[in-house]
Amino acid sequence: MNIPNILTLSRIVLIPVFVIIFYLPFSWHYLAACVIFVLAAITDGLDGYYARKLGQTSALGAFLDPVADKLMIAVVLVLLVEDQPSIWLALPAAIIIGREITISALREWMAELGESSKVAVSGYGKLKTICQMVALGFLIYHNALFGIPIYTIGMVLLYIASILTLWSMFLYLQAAWPQLKDSN
Repeated sequence: MNIPNILTLSRIVLIPVFVIIFYLPFSWHYLAACVIFVLAAITDGLDGYYARKLGQTSALGAFLDPVADKLMIAVVLVLLVEDQPSIWLALPAAIIIGREITISALREWMAELGESSKVAVSGYGKLKTICQMVALGFLIYHNALFGIPIYTIGMVLLYIASILTLWSMFLYLQAAWPQLKDSN
């Protein structure tokens, strides 16, 4: 067990904590849930940084890091849609969750073919993740802050993240297309 893996595992442990806090019957539950989500997002950045800086990359970390990310994102999106049900929130949530499932399956399949480098994380994927994290933090917080419409900004960022999500999925599928169209 090393520092990056501990950070990744802490992100997974924060998921049920986030869910409980999100549903607490107190006026500050959105703020507290947002703090938990931001902590999880920070550990997402730190685990990779420390893995590279300290030379502590591992198979466990390579497996758990994307799982922790996808679990947290999916849980947050589902809770947000349940909390504020509308097609305007459900549609980008479905796009984001659907893309994560699709690309995870694609990466697994490409790895079986020995072609995983063709669907490695790209700059668009990283930009999408950053936009997604900021959008979700704003949507979780929910309330206006100093007159700034945080929720509206979060929705705009969520749609930008959805567009980046679709674009990065297209790029991954394009990179894998030679193997996907191969009939052998």
